[in-house]
Amino acid sequence: MNEKEVQDAINYWMEIAKRDYDTMLALFNSGRYPESLFFGHIIIEKIIKSLVTKETREQPPYTHDLLRLAELAKLDLVSEEMDFLDMLNDFNIRARYPEHKLNLYKKCDKAFAEKNLGIIKELYDKLCLKLK
Repeated sequence: MNEKEVQDAINYWMEIAKRDYDTMLALFNSGRYPESLFFGHIIIEKIIKSLVTKETREQPPYTHDLLRLAELAKLDLVSEEMDFLDMLNDFNIRARYPEHKLNLYKKCDKAFAEKNLGIIKELYDKLCLKLK
């Protein structure tokens, strides 16, 4: 990819992450806590994909695995952040497949979602700073 293509791809991932960020907040505010965490995974995935593009100068791979994407982006994250990405991967899987949804719905009350959305927001902000 040339420089313009790289920047266009980075901008694309950032713009759709921002749109999904607003969706995440709207879902939380409407009481759709599991769905808000699913979108939390999506925004972190997309912002990391922008960092993968910046690092590799290529389109990111078709994967939802946040740990793999963080590795490709060569992110310098502390172990707690890596553990959180691993746990956040679970929201993606559990929100997609019917056999896991019921367990997620039971676990994901307002307090649980609020705590994890706070971590998602902090991580999102931190990752966005790496793009400036």
